[in-house]
Amino acid sequence: MLASLTAVAAALTGAPPAQAGTAPPAAVACPAELGAKATCFTGQDADGAAYAIAVPKHWNGSLVVHAHGGPDLGAGSDPQRSVDDLARWSVMVDEGYAWAGSSYRRGGYGTRMAAADTESVRRLFVERFGKPKRTYVHGQSWGGDVAAKVVETYGRENGPYDGALLTSGVLGGGSRGYDYRVDLRVVYQYYCHNHPRPAEPQYPLWQGLRADSAMTTAGLRSRLQECTGYASPPEERTALQQRNLDDILAVTHIPERTLESHLRFATFTFRDIVRDRLGGRNPFSNTGVRYSGSHDDKALNAGVERFSADPTAVRDLSYDSDLTGKVSIPVLTLHAIDDPTAFVEHEAAYRATLRGAHRDRYLVQSFTDEHEHSELSNSEYANSITALDSWVRTGRKPTPGSLATSCGAFDRTYGTGCFYEPGFHPSAYATRVRPRPGGLHWPAMTAAQETAWSRIDGVGITP
Repeated sequence: MLASLTAVAAALTGAPPAQAGTAPPAAVACPAELGAKATCFTGQDADGAAYAIAVPKHWNGSLVVHAHGGPDLGAGSDPQRSVDDLARWSVMVDEGYAWAGSSYRRGGYGTRMAAADTESVRRLFVERFGKPKRTYVHGQSWGGDVAAKVVETYGRENGPYDGALLTSGVLGGGSRGYDYRVDLRVVYQYYCHNHPRPAEPQYPLWQGLRADSAMTTAGLRSRLQECTGYASPPEERTALQQRNLDDILAVTHIPERTLESHLRFATFTFRDIVRDRLGGRNPFSNTGVRYSGSHDDKALNAGVERFSADPTAVRDLSYDSDLTGKVSIPVLTLHAIDDPTAFVEHEAAYRATLRGAHRDRYLVQSFTDEHEHSELSNSEYANSITALDSWVRTGRKPTPGSLATSCGAFDRTYGTGCFYEPGFHPSAYATRVRPRPGGLHWPAMTAAQETAWSRIDGVGITP
């Protein structure tokens, strides 16, 4: 029976069947958040990616395929990640949708890899449960970039996906989306001189961390505290700590409450990108960037470390994670205006990307007066997936105003609030992140570039 379902799935999706020998999903207890509302399954695909699936007892016949954020930095696939995501996004199951999410085959950066693993769990669902009425891909945080890549790679018209919901998405792509963390890395070192310390082995800051360093997250926090006193009440900081903190925050535009997490990314994830994914090549640049907002901008710009990117590293990171705007299905986004991690200006970059590809007719964006990253109101998530489903079924696009109006009905169920700001429009990405040469034009990678680069042997990031 499984073999026949596999063949049907291949015919429906145009994709080859899963590799022979892949074990079918195994029934397991659902997370507590779901209770007895669904039947849950876990498994591992042919590439080693762990996954979790839930089918509600009162299934509406449609499927949400989830792309998680991160990236996590573990060596292998973490089975608990997909189960935890199922618990976090149980609202989708509450709304009657089946849910499938991959933990990806390994940790570390790799947007195309994560997109392929997301598509893999969709195929596995079809093999086991049959073709859903409609299939939606949902991505949050870095998973927003992954889901957007799924849309561009697999979401052709009349293809396996009917629409996409991108929430709190990192939608500027890899080649530009982390420039503010590049700036943080060099500005921090200018003021703090402890990452690395003068007596420690030196390395270019674009590496994030030298390859053989044993530094831990606790060690990084200790250095950040030493320099800025960020974890102490203001009255307990020294005058120098307070000035260092004020200058770093003013120059980088990073909120104080997420300073440590951004520096962690600019340390450990940068090392993963450079050392493990790009073979030691540098994809980052701050040449020509003028920093401002400090107590002495002239000294800062004269003293901050400067470097230029390796063009092949930029190409490979761009091919892996930048977006072309080549969209053919409805895409709805939801983003907190005060998101301290994936700044709301990522949405401006995504709109500019689709507009540059003449595909912005497929996009509706919504914004809320919330202050967290990827922890938005369940009422809004339920409202969003329902609005996307209605758009796909009827062809009538929602608007920011209609989303604000319809949310109240879901809030009567979930009681988590509706915070839409239908009149909000994010400023251009360059107003928040200092652009590098050529960085004002979107998409960051055109469809023609993607096609040309795809013909280069070994391009991109190895899965």
